[in-house]
Amino acid sequence: MSNIFFRMYLVIFALITQCLFAQNYPDGMSEGTLKINSTSVPVKIYSTTELGDLNVFPDRKVDGNVLIILNESNFEPAFFSFGAMTLDKLKQAKYQLLDKNFRLIESPATKENIETFKYAVKSNKPIASADQVSLETPFKIWDPSKGIVLGPITLHFYSLMFIFAFGFGYVLMTKIFKIDNVNQKYLEPLFTWTLVGTILGARLGHVIFYQPELFKEDFWSVFLPISTKNGFHFTGFSGLASHGATIALIFTTLYYSFKIIKKNPFWVYDRLGIVVALGGAFVRMGNFFNSEIIGKPADPNSPFALLFPQQSSEYGVTVPRYPSQLFEAFGYVCLFVLLWILYRKTDKKYQQGWLFGLFFIILWAIRFFVEFLKEPQGDEFIQFGGLNTGQVLSIPFMIAGVVIMIISKKFKITQAENEKPE
Repeated sequence: MSNIFFRMYLVIFALITQCLFAQNYPDGMSEGTLKINSTSVPVKIYSTTELGDLNVFPDRKVDGNVLIILNESNFEPAFFSFGAMTLDKLKQAKYQLLDKNFRLIESPATKENIETFKYAVKSNKPIASADQVSLETPFKIWDPSKGIVLGPITLHFYSLMFIFAFGFGYVLMTKIFKIDNVNQKYLEPLFTWTLVGTILGARLGHVIFYQPELFKEDFWSVFLPISTKNGFHFTGFSGLASHGATIALIFTTLYYSFKIIKKNPFWVYDRLGIVVALGGAFVRMGNFFNSEIIGKPADPNSPFALLFPQQSSEYGVTVPRYPSQLFEAFGYVCLFVLLWILYRKTDKKYQQGWLFGLFFIILWAIRFFVEFLKEPQGDEFIQFGGLNTGQVLSIPFMIAGVVIMIISKKFKITQAENEKPE
């Protein structure tokens, strides 16, 4: 067992060390090799989700060959004219335009075909239509589609991960209620209050901790998936904070415990923590599909290095980065497995609050350490001792977890009391 913990410490130490010596990309570009038939052409790789930045890039002096990864966000229908003009500007600057399979596109951009433009290449070896072209990089490129297209509707992967989180959570809690001999009629209100607390708390938490200016600049976007700034348009909720969700869940679960199921709140928290750990992993996977909450720049030769062409410009230049979402998701899966084993194989579920306290300590410790590898999420309004907002907010939760585990001795119940029918 000690060897396992020693290896875990080594992994954490390695991650933090790599963070402290994070790779620097002075020109904001990474490097790769364009294979044109049997010829290797070294290229600098550039990408941005901002059409304005893409438009001025041809004016920038760059030594050597360049490959630009284009994005769907560069060619939104509302800005078709500007997008088409940008492609023309790239052509005039001697860039060749290619589709996702690196096939040359020589036709002009239209509203019907503009989304087929995927790469722009400027090299000392022009590409012919019959050439076999591919891109090789020491890092992986994460450039997924937005979701599953179902006719006129696109089911976004981020939304799908939320559905999985609550769907699997519902199934898991159903099993837990059966194990504890709890009437299933209490499951629906728990699901409802958990859903309301998670969404509302996460949204308010993000705005309060990271974007408080929205209360003045775009008030309705705080509570609704719309924006009234610069005209009315549907945006979806683009910012959710786990700290806010946790605080809201604490209060909604208190109401549920006292007014509905009439059990000790720690009894509910113990079981809800198991579900939330798994749900958190799905949410971070959704962030991964959305190329958000990304990590700091990584060494391109690192096994963890990923390029996120769809990343927001608020994170800085598009260069290989740590997939911090996956690190966090993996940690949450491990936490879920641990809590489930303790719940099923030990009597800790009868010590009300013990599992919840452990959940708080480990979950927020995972968040605390992964934050070393993350880029800042919006404006960092809370900073202390070199720690960012997410880390500072995690510390009280970890302390609370320790306190809860200590006082849980006062709330022990017997197996008979736990499984006593209604």
